[in-house]
Amino acid sequence: MKKTIVLMLATVVAMVAVAQQLAVSTNTSPIVRIADAAFAWDEIVHDFGKIRLNEPVVHEFTFTNSGDEPLVIATVQASCGCTVTEYTKDPIPSGGKGFVKATYNAAKAGVFSKTVTITANTIENTVELTIKGEVVE
Repeated sequence: MKKTIVLMLATVVAMVAVAQQLAVSTNTSPIVRIADAAFAWDEIVHDFGKIRLNEPVVHEFTFTNSGDEPLVIATVQASCGCTVTEYTKDPIPSGGKGFVKATYNAAKAGVFSKTVTITANTIENTVELTIKGEVVE
């Protein structure tokens, strides 16, 4: 008898919990779509090929805001002190264009691959761009 009462009580508790979940999931309030900004890059990797030692090289990565909201770049961080960056600081409207410029100054010969990380109010939140090449003397 005790087992039957405990089983019935557990069943009632489970049914109440399921009913509450159904009430929450069938809420008839209007659905709100959250719009975002989005990067559409022309390229995310640039190969300089062979470059000369101690002669800075520059590449400008360009993008379009393919989202619904203005795109705002919060930070641009190079992976080393040998790379200096510039970027569009004003909000980029939907359909507007922006840039991130990377200037690399090689201090030693050899193959290199450096990254620039962009943080913005976009769907993907962060994007990593790559510059690479070979430094010759």
